[in-house]
Amino acid sequence: MENEIVNPPRLARPSGYSHGVRVGGGDLLFLAGQVGWDAERRFVGADLTAQFEQALRNLQAVVEHAGARMTDIVKMTIYVTDRQAYLDQLRPIGAIYRRYFGKYFPAMTLVEVKGLAEAEAKIEIEGIATCPATRENG
Repeated sequence: MENEIVNPPRLARPSGYSHGVRVGGGDLLFLAGQVGWDAERRFVGADLTAQFEQALRNLQAVVEHAGARMTDIVKMTIYVTDRQAYLDQLRPIGAIYRRYFGKYFPAMTLVEVKGLAEAEAKIEIEGIATCPATRENG
């Protein structure tokens, strides 16, 4: 089976990449890094927490478009341009995280980087999800 490109219409149209790729029609879904911008490529704000929430909202769009849930994400890598700012905002970031994942925690890595592809981005999140072909109870 061929790989399936996953580009939800509610996200900005990707250029030079895909938002997600389901491998060979199977159970793995690779999620491209998502930043804190909306469908018109406008950043939702300059603060880290707003960008964190929008990045998760964008990941959710890809995961759900592929028929999975946020709790099907098994690995996430979070890239930040300021590690200390991330640590300083752990409480609000944690509250946002719980709205999307509840008490579920995939394997995660936090990486501080000098910069991201989008100059306004303070955070980018990528991941890998399991994407079952069928699911009991929807």
